[in-house]
Amino acid sequence: MTARRQKKNGKNDDKPAIWVGYGKLVRLFRDKAGLTQQALADAVGYSYEQVASIEQGRRPAKAAFTEAAERALGSGGVLAALQDEVELAKLPAFFQDFALLEMEASIRFAYETVVIPGLLQSEEYARALLAAHSPPLDDEIIDHRVDARVKRQTLLHRKPMVDFAFVINEAAIKCPVGGVAILREQLNRLLEYRQQRNVEIQIMPLSHGAHAGLHGPMVLLETLDHTRVAYFESHGESLIVSAPDKVSVFAQRYGKLRSQALNTEESARFIERIAGEL
Repeated sequence: MTARRQKKNGKNDDKPAIWVGYGKLVRLFRDKAGLTQQALADAVGYSYEQVASIEQGRRPAKAAFTEAAERALGSGGVLAALQDEVELAKLPAFFQDFALLEMEASIRFAYETVVIPGLLQSEEYARALLAAHSPPLDDEIIDHRVDARVKRQTLLHRKPMVDFAFVINEAAIKCPVGGVAILREQLNRLLEYRQQRNVEIQIMPLSHGAHAGLHGPMVLLETLDHTRVAYFESHGESLIVSAPDKVSVFAQRYGKLRSQALNTEESARFIERIAGEL
């Protein structure tokens, strides 16, 4: 279900197929409506260059564009039906299959070792992380990925509510990604999130020594139809594990990890102390 890239002369040109297909439909509906690109741009409140980029598949359409284009072109919901796929293609290809499962989550538990979990990141923190990517990412790709990460965070407020648990290694909350000011804002953001009834945040202190999470980060997820998976990623590669016996082992390991970490109240005080020292 991963979005495929368009190919030209056998090589990838980095335009997701869904963006190209969406753009062709916009042009088709625009031609049927007898509108020029400039006329459509005026109707939806975008520039001529932005409309041209969307039609050529070089730029993903945002939800606001799709809503306005639906009204201007009378496309009968066709463009709106593609919007989720357009948004999904902003994510790295290796993550897209898991992102689809994440949309159906009822339970999502995670352990992170060196960075704040993506669902809890501030926009500035996420941008600083992506700016440090090696090899460097184009500014436009960084913008797309930050936008996609922020939109994923709607899961934290979705109805029916998803049950979230995050165990975060102490090293992650001390690493000044983007600088001290951005880290301080990020830590305050964690303290705000823990006020939600469906979000638990625990810290694994370095002083604990050996613990059940030393094998590395993990995500455990259960969907609304009770499918259970474990997810792992590193250096742009990912793995989804669905074998029940293996997922069970990871779940046991995560349960042990939660028992070893500071409880939620202790974790909040720990985060407050670190933020106060910055």
